[in-house]
Amino acid sequence: MNTHELMTRNAEEVVTAAEGEALAEDPDGKRAYVGYEPSGVLHLGHLLTANKLIDLQEAGFDIVVLLADVHAYLNGKGTFEEIRETAKQMRAQFLAYGLDETDTEFVYGSSYQLEDDYVLDLHTLEVETTLNRAQRAMAEIQSDETPTVSHVVYPLMQALDIEYLDIDLAVGGLDQRKVHMLARDELPSLGYDVRPALHTPILGDLSTGEGKMSSSEGVTISMEDDREAIEEKVNDAYCPPERDPEGDTVNPVLELFQYHVFPRFDRVVVDRPAEYGGDLEYEDFEALADDLESGELHPADAKTALAEYLDRLIEPGRERLATFRSGE
Repeated sequence: MNTHELMTRNAEEVVTAAEGEALAEDPDGKRAYVGYEPSGVLHLGHLLTANKLIDLQEAGFDIVVLLADVHAYLNGKGTFEEIRETAKQMRAQFLAYGLDETDTEFVYGSSYQLEDDYVLDLHTLEVETTLNRAQRAMAEIQSDETPTVSHVVYPLMQALDIEYLDIDLAVGGLDQRKVHMLARDELPSLGYDVRPALHTPILGDLSTGEGKMSSSEGVTISMEDDREAIEEKVNDAYCPPERDPEGDTVNPVLELFQYHVFPRFDRVVVDRPAEYGGDLEYEDFEALADDLESGELHPADAKTALAEYLDRLIEPGRERLATFRSGE
């Protein structure tokens, strides 16, 4: 797999494709970043972009992880002291998951977002960005949540972070696309260059295959889950014997194999009793998906294997989380 293939593996898009190709030609020393609001234990949503960060590290990029404590404060996630304690916990989990500590820089938003230059630039963006434009970019509001001024300021700060972190590639889920487009539109007005953005897909709801997997609504898998909990959630997951169900649904079991398991394991073994044909081995996602659709791989056997490999991925972070909470 060449550098560009590794960089774009499992990405929904790169904006723009030409800018991404140019980065891939000389990635050494280039900086890619993702911002995470310190709001709790890591779950599969965080780990989807973390898998991409690991890919980018292997491709030669330096990784910057923004622990966005000011953003979390604006989003009502607690006091700064509480938020920073959560941020320390998240940092430990990311490193346990597989990010290379020597090539990963963790930055607190408060280390620069309260400085005069940043604040003045933020005020300039506030003057030059229409309310409608900022509202289109801000995060989706829960139905029982009252929008506040902070919700509109939040995406403007995300746009500025791209400049102040001195990064070459912004990474995020597809739900961050509007923020990255806002940055491309508005940063030049401050005299700053635009940067390319890479977006990972939004996974389907684990239980139904509809909508999106969410930690606040529905079921997700987090680093708090032990093997038994993972098995229970995966066994209850929607998994039709096809890769592309009809309508707007997806096969979330296949998605987790594609975006979480195969990027991290060279080979996947599905254990089966000899009377049912014995073990199956796969070196790539397409072969597993083809076997599920043909009937060679039963959904129940696919779920058993998925639970095992997700547990392997999560176990180091789960142990680190337990150690962190015990104060060791």
